[in-house]
Amino acid sequence: MLAKIAAELGPWSWWVAGLVLLAAEMIVPGFFLVWIGLAALIVGALSLLFWDSAFWVWELQAVLFALLAVATTFAGRRLTLRNATTDEPFLNQRGASLVGRTATLHEPIREGRGRIRLDDTLWQVMGPDLPVGTQVKVVSSNGRDLTVEPV
Repeated sequence: MLAKIAAELGPWSWWVAGLVLLAAEMIVPGFFLVWIGLAALIVGALSLLFWDSAFWVWELQAVLFALLAVATTFAGRRLTLRNATTDEPFLNQRGASLVGRTATLHEPIREGRGRIRLDDTLWQVMGPDLPVGTQVKVVSSNGRDLTVEPV
């Protein structure tokens, strides 16, 4: 069936495939099909040039499409990651987002370990021995534990 459609459409079959992939990009979440669709459009443009050539067989077109799909996907990923900026730089680094905040000790710091409550979470803290109720400032984070000092 696909061979029949490709034979009837000729070089335009790659254009149709590319446009279908670009349309699917609007439906499917992510930013992936656009690069594969771009590869299909490039093969479509080359098909318009070489369709009547003896070397332009469907196997060559398929291999070229696969190579271009990988190349455009990597190039697109590099392009989007290079220009990636976020308004939430600490989105997946919750401990780092707490540096600079002050809190009251929920449990005393004994032998360098204690707990504070920030927002709705109890956090393990490290710092000098201090009694419950002392105001402390978060000075660093190593992932799970926060380092504090008295205010």
